[in-house]
Amino acid sequence: MISATGVRLRLGNRDILDIPEFSLHPGHVTALVGPNGSGKSSLLLTLALLQPPSQGSIRFSGEAVNPSNQLGFRRRLAVVFQEPLLLDATVRGNLMTALRIRGIPRREAQRRTSYWLERFGVLQLARQPARTLSGGEAQRTSLARAFALEPEVLFMDEPFASLDYPTRTLLLKEMGMILRELHTTTLFVTHDYSEIPFLAQQVAVLYEGRIIRCGSIADVFGNASLERLTWVPWQCALEDV
Repeated sequence: MISATGVRLRLGNRDILDIPEFSLHPGHVTALVGPNGSGKSSLLLTLALLQPPSQGSIRFSGEAVNPSNQLGFRRRLAVVFQEPLLLDATVRGNLMTALRIRGIPRREAQRRTSYWLERFGVLQLARQPARTLSGGEAQRTSLARAFALEPEVLFMDEPFASLDYPTRTLLLKEMGMILRELHTTTLFVTHDYSEIPFLAQQVAVLYEGRIIRCGSIADVFGNASLERLTWVPWQCALEDV
């Protein structure tokens, strides 16, 4: 679906990414883990076509991304960040605006807006200003907006990190059901291993800008309990490098 080949990212005097090859496979959810400063967010932004690489290529469905077609490809993606980036509008207005910008006819935009607000449990807040929402409500609105766009690929950068435990657990369960239902190709960054089984089938470990291990949960973590995991998998993975 989306692949990176020979991708390097250099910001100032720092080498941020060195990715010989990496792909997101259609219908799969991949968790991206690694220590702070390893380049996880940079890789997500690069694959989401929001940060151009210093060298290398990104391909979408086999077609190379370039400045002339980049905007068209971006319209087929959705990104959710740790801090919800909501407009100063109502909850409903946030979804409607995003859909109308994408060229969705009004009636269809209204249908999608109502459906996804209800699916994420915030339809009763549709007329409420987004700035008055709690953290959990705001993130639910952000996720509803992303799914309303019907993206071919979804990117999530630690979307549950700032939520309290009960809200995070409930939302993870709901997200897992939705992703399994829709088979949406997804990359999500997390520092909390316990989130991985809810959503992902595959794990990629990033260390100092390089992917040092990629495979199934069992391949990467073995038989460890992710809820109680205290060791860091990138240290073990380094033994294989």
